[in-house]
Amino acid sequence: MATLIPAPLDIESLRKDFPLLARTVHGRPLVYLDSASSSLQPRPVLAAMEQYYETCHANVHRGVYTTAEEATARYEGARVSVGRFIGAPDPEREIVFVKNATEALNLVARSFGAATLRRGDKVLLTEMEHHANLVPWLMLSDQIGIELRYLAVDADGRLDLSNLDRKLDGVKVVAISAMSNVLGTIPPLQEITDAAHAAGALVVADGAQLVPHMPIDVQALGVDFLAFSAHKMHGPTGIGALWARAELLESMPPFLGGGGMILDVRLDRFVPADPPHRFEAGTPPIAEAVGFAAAVDYLEGLGMARVRAHEEQLTEYAIRAIAERLGGACRVFGPPAGPDRGGVLSLGFRDVHPHDLAQVLDQYGVCVRPGHHCAKPLMRVLGVTATARASIGTYNDERDIDTLIEGLTEAGRLFS
Repeated sequence: MATLIPAPLDIESLRKDFPLLARTVHGRPLVYLDSASSSLQPRPVLAAMEQYYETCHANVHRGVYTTAEEATARYEGARVSVGRFIGAPDPEREIVFVKNATEALNLVARSFGAATLRRGDKVLLTEMEHHANLVPWLMLSDQIGIELRYLAVDADGRLDLSNLDRKLDGVKVVAISAMSNVLGTIPPLQEITDAAHAAGALVVADGAQLVPHMPIDVQALGVDFLAFSAHKMHGPTGIGALWARAELLESMPPFLGGGGMILDVRLDRFVPADPPHRFEAGTPPIAEAVGFAAAVDYLEGLGMARVRAHEEQLTEYAIRAIAERLGGACRVFGPPAGPDRGGVLSLGFRDVHPHDLAQVLDQYGVCVRPGHHCAKPLMRVLGVTATARASIGTYNDERDIDTLIEGLTEAGRLFS
């Protein structure tokens, strides 16, 4: 059977949805290549949040007056929308709203990990983890003495799975990035999950970089926990989500204490609410949840298969164009373009410091992020202290890549 190729995105039309792309910087059109850090928001997301504030702003799960009930309905409706976007079978019970993916991963380590793991228990991580999926486990190791193991990154930027069975021996939790924020590597998550489950381990996936860029079905992936952030998928900052199987959430103690997360409180004890509210103490980010749902609607309107196809094609164009025009002067870290790579291009250009490179690119209106990208252990594996990272979003096109290369060429001239 022939593979259906999704219809291409209409980038010219799509770009008009993003007000910030109308800006000029240093007399040049803005070229936003920093979506891996934080994506831009389209007008429907901005309008949804403004409409919420103008028509029904109130605290949720508290008042019984009309606007309060409308606010609660929109907040809980957002939970369902976000859950359905990733194929959650029971979103009303399985989606926990958090501040961001970092908080979601801390919640898993602090609640599930601290309640379940004991001294000497083993957790398997990888060398390419963002600090958000590394530091919480290091903290737990300091506190209760768990043992941390790591899957290595090979010379192509892929995970070395040659000794996966041995690494999984005795492991209770596998915590893994579903897409590297430095290399763009997309590991074979379903294969790893199957092996982890066969070894008796649960899988915690950091989906911050993957969920915005391709169709996701948590049931097909087989993961047990999935963390992601709204601001990387055209939503607002200040909100993210943790998906977990309902029975796991039921078994976990609260992460934070306060209002909204209890059934009863006495002077000597308390009874927590059922999930997901057990993990949402205090006034939640209500307007942000509305914006999150609008971002999901926007991406679903584009079609996630079309988003993936567009970004895969543009990544291939970028890697090929950089090689053809800049040759050995510019290194793109990570695997070659293909189905196991996302649109993250971490660049090393001659001996130019990434911060200097980013400043030159800014003169061309090009937004990239220099630094270690919250992945210092991976930087050491790569043998660098930092890279200049360009990252592709739905609104980017070949002209953006051409401008990036124009700026890199100028940097080469300035620092020659």
